Amino acid sequence: MSELKGIYAMWYREVKVFMRERSRVVSSIVNPILWFLIIGGGIGSVVSISGVNYQTFIFPGVLIQAILFSSIFFGVYIVWDKKIDFLKEVLVSPMSRTSIFIGKVIGGATDTLIQVIILLIFGFVFSAVGMMSGLQLTPTSLAITAAFLTVTIAGTVSIGLILGSQMESPEGFQLVGSFVIFPMFFLSGALFPTNNLPPWLAPFIFLDPITYAVDGLRAALIGTSTFPILYDFTIITAFSTTMIIIGAHAFRKMKI
Repeated sequence: MSELKGIYAMWYREVKVFMRERSRVVSSIVNPILWFLIIGGGIGSVVSISGVNYQTFIFPGVLIQAILFSSIFFGVYIVWDKKIDFLKEVLVSPMSRTSIFIGKVIGGATDTLIQVIILLIFGFVFSAVGMMSGLQLTPTSLAITAAFLTVTIAGTVSIGLILGSQMESPEGFQLVGSFVIFPMFFLSGALFPTNNLPPWLAPFIFLDPITYAVDGLRAALIGTSTFPILYDFTIITAFSTTMIIIGAHAFRKMKI
């Protein structure tokens, strides 16, 4: 029971910190919407893909972009926790490091999921006013979307925590985090279809696990995909499970 209370305490702390940082909440919502409006609107004025307008096509990719930036950069809080000795205070408690990691994952996942839900609400509004024709927001599609989002967020938050457990400075974390985020995002097919790729590019696209998260979300929200949706979900679940296992191990070996 003490471990469960500890996990709850870690989750509660992260959510409280997130809700108090209003600028963080606003920026995490505004940036993806700007991508949707500016990139989607600009390119969408001359491009139509898979029978839907370009803004609709990239909407799942915009959700993934929000997930990557929010969840991976969540790991910087581990660096700050080490610098202000918060982790030392937590480690003197009976909680195991694995429980601390799980609490952090759940807390970071909750923060990111709140942001993505807000973006989905914007998507519903954009669809209602005709900006995103073809977007499927049915109970079934939203249930599938929620499953993909939850699993993907768990994996990407774990990546952020793995990086944070190994870094000593926020500046170093930001550099390494950006090096991880941008290839994962741009190689995921978030901004372009993954069929008919050049032979030299295809292996990089298909080795990126986020590709399957984007593809699964497109299958749920648009009805078009490159792979079967069950295949997408299996890949992203295996990826997230692996990241959680590696993250728990990294926390056990982390130097304070």
